[in-house]
Amino acid sequence: MEETTNLTKFAELEALLFYYGEAMPIKRIAGLLGLKEDECVKLIEDLKNKLLNDFDRGISIIESNNEIQLVTKPELQYIGQKLIKEEFREQLTPAALETLTLVAYLGPIPRSTIDYIRGVNSSFTLRGLLVRGLIERKSSAERSNVYEYHASSDFLKHLGLNNIKELPEYEKYHDILTKFETEKIENQNESPSPDSQIASQETNQNS
Repeated sequence: MEETTNLTKFAELEALLFYYGEAMPIKRIAGLLGLKEDECVKLIEDLKNKLLNDFDRGISIIESNNEIQLVTKPELQYIGQKLIKEEFREQLTPAALETLTLVAYLGPIPRSTIDYIRGVNSSFTLRGLLVRGLIERKSSAERSNVYEYHASSDFLKHLGLNNIKELPEYEKYHDILTKFETEKIENQNESPSPDSQIASQETNQNS
């Protein structure tokens, strides 16, 4: 029974890190998984060793400043680099355009809101837009351990704009998206779904 429970916690931890996509505080992970902090540290170390010693796995865990993140193993980073270079040479995909639009009209915006509106994990798409220099990321001034995305000056230059508010019907769409974000928060507070629990935790814990 103990082994089955441990395997379940392994799966929960890996799924949580994959879904979040960015560095995550150990204390927060412990809370989401219902573990004591020392138990969480032990689980992380065990999963790290498990991934490191399994040569059929392409991912590993890095830790910095009491935060951990699921990443590609160093020897396999060329896979991601090839994909990013390929996407950089091509025109923006529909997913990238959709994400860029949300960042432009609603930014600064946390990834949890982008994920909620799009209904999918946007980590890789955001990374591609960052590499292209179309968006920028900075720590939230109001919420610790939360990054917010906004359109870059290069994005404005590409469109020949001096200010983000010069986007077509900016006020109209900004108000619509802001209203959507407010409704999202209200819905999460009333009845959080399994897919939005992480985003809800981010809003509630840092509000």
